[in-house]
This record gives sequence, C-alpha cells and structure tokens, in this order.
Amino acid sequence: MPFYVRVGKRLPKGATEIAVTFKQAPAVLFNQNLGEQTQNILVIRIQPDEGVSLRMMCKMPGPSVRVEPVKMDFHYGTSFGKASPEAYERLLLDAMSGDATLFARRDEVEGAWRFIDPIEEAWHGPGQHPELHFYPAGSWGPKEADELLVRDGRSWRRL
Repeated sequence: MPFYVRVGKRLPKGATEIAVTFKQAPAVLFNQNLGEQTQNILVIRIQPDEGVSLRMMCKMPGPSVRVEPVKMDFHYGTSFGKASPEAYERLLLDAMSGDATLFARRDEVEGAWRFIDPIEEAWHGPGQHPELHFYPAGSWGPKEADELLVRDGRSWRRL
C-alpha cells in the first residue's frame, strides 16, 4: 500500500491531515457502465479545523442506477460550540499543570535520534546525495513531488 507524505514551509495552506483514498470501484456496477466515478476518501483533519469527513459515492434510491457523491462531515468546533486549543496553547497548559501525556519520553527522543543520526551522517559525508528540490513560496511544492505521484498513476489531493 503506497503511503505519501507532503510537508513543506510556505505552502499556500497550512493544514495537517490524513487522507485515506480508497481503491476505485469497478467500472461496471449492476451490469451498467457508470462513467467517470470519484474515489471514496476518508479525511482525518488534525489541525487547524479538527474533524473527520468521509466522501463516498452512493447510489441514489430508486430503480435507475445513478451514483452521486455524498459527504459526511464532522467539525469539532461546530459540534461542541468552540474550537480546540491551538497546539502550543495546549502544550503550555499541559506543562503548567504537570501533564506529560503529549511530551516525548527520554527513550523516545533517543530512539528518534538513533534513526536520524545515520541519515544525517550520510548526508554530510562523502558520496552521492539525493538532490534537494526547491520551490517558490506560496506554491504546492516542487514539480518533482507531482512527478513522484504521476509515476504511480496518482495525484495529490488539493486542500
């Protein structure tokens, strides 16, 4: 199962989310070609607008075979009348109240550095290094990021 991560500074929109794109349904349903379909997508929004949405293709009731996109959407702020605190606001509150739940333990940090140190050493050492791809501020990233997905027959989901 391919897993793609897009990160960057100065992208046109700041958001953290996980989008699970389901496989395309077979083109023939009920022995009829339904034409161009849209894939079902589950999106878990982490910030800034916490929530979950599910966009899926549904057959409209009745004898005809007509499929339309339907979106189910949950927004934390809308459902509970107020938005959750910003990340640093929450972190500072937890630090002041002594709640270490969101803080990394020492063994976690050391494990992360055991993973990163060899990468950093290889990057700064002699030999071949992967090329860095730059992009203009306010764009969705370098063209190489788009090309990476095109090679796999995919495209980035626009926010």
